[in-house]
Amino acid sequence: MNNKIYLALDFPTWKEAERFLQVHQLERIPVKVGMELFYREGPALIEKLKEKGHPIFLDLKLHDIPTTVMRAMANLASMEVDIVNVHAMGGSEMIKRAKEGLIKGSSSPNTKLIAVTVLTSLDKAVMNEELHLSGEVEEQVVRLASLSKESGADGVVCSVHEANAIKTACGSSFLTVTPGIRLEDSKQNDQKRIATPHFAKMNGADILVVGRSITKAINPRQAYDQIIKEFENGSK
Repeated sequence: MNNKIYLALDFPTWKEAERFLQVHQLERIPVKVGMELFYREGPALIEKLKEKGHPIFLDLKLHDIPTTVMRAMANLASMEVDIVNVHAMGGSEMIKRAKEGLIKGSSSPNTKLIAVTVLTSLDKAVMNEELHLSGEVEEQVVRLASLSKESGADGVVCSVHEANAIKTACGSSFLTVTPGIRLEDSKQNDQKRIATPHFAKMNGADILVVGRSITKAINPRQAYDQIIKEFENGSK
């Protein structure tokens, strides 16, 4: 089982997601469940995926006052998925309380807590002009990654382009989870800081999250296998 490539199940319903996985022979692969699907199907979806042998990244990006996040994370922890996340911009106390909730709510210590740094849909212009955060994107991402590590997170969500800098600042064991992965013939869509699996491997990414390069491919299973090949072997 390869646990480094997570397929983003960006489908509106479990019925559609299940059919896609079955038709394209993607049983038991790691999957990312985001807000769209989870808010429709709820915790029962996680149980169904676990029963079918899928490692799960539950991508809900908690961001609220520390006590609320701690209590919410304790509830999510009981589902015992592989990865959960919060927004790093919630601050150090929120991340610490999220970790506290994760530990209290789970009978297993295996779930990893990661923090979202700067969304891959954002670039320097948006960050500077709309959010009024000065400097380069990489500076902001590394700052948030360091804060997250100091607050007890196991890693961060970042773009491939910042992964090496995060490893330098936070150490090689600090996880870098990278969305925005595209095969060379895929469209960019709404993500701006994107990269190929080969580039991701060379630039320090630990875990890839891939959606439309697989779900919109003519042959999704072939695309999934190609991404694994490029990432694990460093070949194009």
